[in-house]
Amino acid sequence: MELKASEIASHLKGTVVGDPNVVVKTISRIEYGKEGSLCFLANPKYENHLYTTKASVVLLNRSFSPSSAVNATIIQVDNAYESIAVMLDLFNSMKEVSRSGRSWRATVAWSAKLEKGSYVGPSSYIGKRSKIGKGAQIFAQVFIGNDVIIGNGTIIHPGVKIYSGCKIGNNCIIHSNSVIGADGFGFAPSSDGSYKKIPQTGNVVIEDNVEIGAGTTIDRATMGSTLICKGVKLDNLIQIGHNVEIGDNTVIAALTGVAGSAKIGKNCQLGGQVGIAGHISIADNTKIGAQAGIMSTIKKEGEVLIGSPAFDAKEYFRAYTVFKKLHKNQ
Repeated sequence: MELKASEIASHLKGTVVGDPNVVVKTISRIEYGKEGSLCFLANPKYENHLYTTKASVVLLNRSFSPSSAVNATIIQVDNAYESIAVMLDLFNSMKEVSRSGRSWRATVAWSAKLEKGSYVGPSSYIGKRSKIGKGAQIFAQVFIGNDVIIGNGTIIHPGVKIYSGCKIGNNCIIHSNSVIGADGFGFAPSSDGSYKKIPQTGNVVIEDNVEIGAGTTIDRATMGSTLICKGVKLDNLIQIGHNVEIGDNTVIAALTGVAGSAKIGKNCQLGGQVGIAGHISIADNTKIGAQAGIMSTIKKEGEVLIGSPAFDAKEYFRAYTVFKKLHKNQ
């Protein structure tokens, strides 16, 4: 794939500073830029690479003014980070070829329905009455149980397991070895000290434009649905408990655990290794730092929290300056 700087600028609604006819064939990091590549600068920490990069084209925020001469052609955009994501998506879509049909080595129940343009790869299994939407891509060794719905354009990578009754929306991406709809961790203590399993009779509902990282597990509800709302992005190796609800466009980093029946609001951001207690609620637009522990309901929108148990980030760092010195006073 080859694009001129002028074509890229037109696609991004940007402004070219330099040669509009220079051609790019690939995308690279700014510190490893080479002739024929496109890169970007959004973090000032990498500004020094702007003046030494061999990349042909660099995306810069309109608000940024270089302090030295730049050899590359510049395309000024409103948001360089967002623009490089657009270009990565464009390059990726150009090189990927969607498949259709089903492998002769796939097993598809006679009552399952495969819509036009969908694909089922080798050694995959589609259960009874399940529906695979238009253009959906089910790669090799995927298990899809009975009565599952997969939306249009959704991509299911190799090794994913989707248990019976779960519903996946349109244009979702589920990465390898994720498990959707396993039983929630529900056990009732008995008088003899043993635990009786509580049947998990619900399902998992994943709305449109959700991406789920590799090895992430989302448990089915005891009753009703575990709900992942539209636009949610989950990193690798996340555990979502039964009856959890995650609001629109919330993003969660790797190794986070969310206990059963917790409710996370819209547009929240959770760092890596965060622990969320069960049966609590987190308000919209909350930001939670890595390794924080959330033990109780967060009612105020837009808070920034860190620590375990977590509290206001500014207060935490003020307290940290004190308690890190406590041993010196002994």
